[in-house]
Amino acid sequence: MNGPAPELEVSAWFNAPQPPTLESMRGRVVVVHAFQMLCPGCVSHGIPQAKAIRNLFSPADVAVIGLHTVFEHHAAMNDGALAAFLHEYRIGFPVAVDRQSEQGPVPRTMRRYGLQGTPSLLLFDRAGRLRHTLFGQVDDLRAGALIGQLLAEAAVGGRGDEGHGTDGCGTDGCRVPERATA
Repeated sequence: MNGPAPELEVSAWFNAPQPPTLESMRGRVVVVHAFQMLCPGCVSHGIPQAKAIRNLFSPADVAVIGLHTVFEHHAAMNDGALAAFLHEYRIGFPVAVDRQSEQGPVPRTMRRYGLQGTPSLLLFDRAGRLRHTLFGQVDDLRAGALIGQLLAEAAVGGRGDEGHGTDGCGTDGCRVPERATA
């Protein structure tokens, strides 16, 4: 994706005094954890991973948000149940509710981003481009390494769209700018 990713289509926000947008979070790496509260993998792995990412990285560098994206058991996973779930699992980061679709059970953001299911981890670079979409239980080291790469790209002035920078970075590495060594 060359330009910024499209915004999430949201019907409600929890834990957010002002609803965040991908646009408002530009300048930071954004981690979106797509989950369903009745998904065993989300509860056992995805949510703890999102909480750990939030605790590990500075909020000035990495924003973590949840996306409750319900494609089954719609009646059981309503906003009231989600509020109780967020309280019981002590989820303090902002959580969006994916807007339901009139075209079937798959909600709008899930469809827009082509998510395969839950849990899914979406990683956006500082320019707002979706760089990684990972489905299932993602190894913590892999998730951390991908986030670290996105942070490092910005630190060296990289574009990030192909893993290459524009300021002395290429496929073989990144050079320190001459002005930094003078």
